[in-house]
Amino acid sequence: MIRFPDVRSGDDIRVSATSFVAYNECPERAAAHFRGVYGPDSKASFSGGLAHRLFARHLQQGEIQPARFEQVCREEIGSSNLNYKLASVGLKPSSLGRVIEEVGLLYERFKRLPGEGFEAAEVSFDIEPTQGVNLVGRVDAVFGDDTGPRLVDWKTGALGEVVVQLGFYAMLWAMDRGELPGRLEAVSVATGERYSEVPALRDVQKTAEQAAAMINALREAWETGMGMERRGGPWCRFCPVLDGCQEGAAAVRVAD
Repeated sequence: MIRFPDVRSGDDIRVSATSFVAYNECPERAAAHFRGVYGPDSKASFSGGLAHRLFARHLQQGEIQPARFEQVCREEIGSSNLNYKLASVGLKPSSLGRVIEEVGLLYERFKRLPGEGFEAAEVSFDIEPTQGVNLVGRVDAVFGDDTGPRLVDWKTGALGEVVVQLGFYAMLWAMDRGELPGRLEAVSVATGERYSEVPALRDVQKTAEQAAAMINALREAWETGMGMERRGGPWCRFCPVLDGCQEGAAAVRVAD
């Protein structure tokens, strides 16, 4: 169904939804991601990660009772990479109460969302369209209805720009399942905002072409040692390569 374009040879590359979104925002920021240079962990990202684990647990196992909520949160932290992020965000196991309280408010909102047609949570993809290239991603939840599979991405903050990320998930789904998903959705549990679209084959094919162009540009940069284009935007405030970036500094000044 989806033809992944030919790409130039080079180092193995693993393109995730996160790196694809980063490249569309700022190629140099994405290049830093591939060099292992990441922005600092934050309490907000930690809380969001914990909330996502609880949402998946709710869908798969049923409602978490209030009397067990704190214990379940600690179980999810202890059994995941969140345990290793405690120190980096300045949290001790004994000081998790406030975080658990905030996540509990998100969970109460999540419980009010309709769950009819639920089929699977945290559906992972790892596709090798050509040697040395892996396309990876994880869809938060899949629901089924009369329009076909509905892929849903939960947000624990403002909805933001989600079109590129959802398009990447649609590409993964089509390449893996041989069919387009019936609908793509992003839902902010915090604000109630919702974005929904019906994917078109031409748009999913365009996403594959954009992913191939990204791979070509990165491999060329790695081969030549040249930097990549820098683009300013709201993502610059937390960019790990902001120092010395004129575009990023200008974007931060405008935001301030």
